[in-house]
Amino acid sequence: MNQVVDIADYAVTNDPNNTLLTYSLGSCIGVAIWDPEVRVGGMIHYMLPESSLSREKAKANPAMFADSGIPVLFRAVYELGAAKKRLVVKVAGGSQLLDDNGTFNIGKRNYVMLRKIFWKNGVLIDAENVGGSISRTLKLEVASGLVTIKTRGKEFEL
Repeated sequence: MNQVVDIADYAVTNDPNNTLLTYSLGSCIGVAIWDPEVRVGGMIHYMLPESSLSREKAKANPAMFADSGIPVLFRAVYELGAAKKRLVVKVAGGSQLLDDNGTFNIGKRNYVMLRKIFWKNGVLIDAENVGGSISRTLKLEVASGLVTIKTRGKEFEL
């Protein structure tokens, strides 16, 4: 069963029949995490790097921002029995869309914030597909941990 993770949303599951997927990763970043021992998966689709842009929005919806949403995602998979040392972490998105001259660089800023958070917390990225000027769909099959990216009609394993 497909479980769609909307923009500014996250989901976690230990149901092996679930597949988490998120669409339209442009400047947004999608993070898929999976623990192979307990078969727990999680995914976030965040829009912006810093919750300081709007503390009220971050409080109402932490998944909108990297610095508030990523910790929520990780805590949620830990509650289902996942362990940080076993997590397989895969990342996609961070494109530069509709910003040809790089004025805002939202995708790049989103990715930099992700790297800072992961570095501070000792989290390594196992695979990534970031940057460029394309939109992506990210999919995580909870039973197997298979993560795929679909873009421009092509799908490949990440």
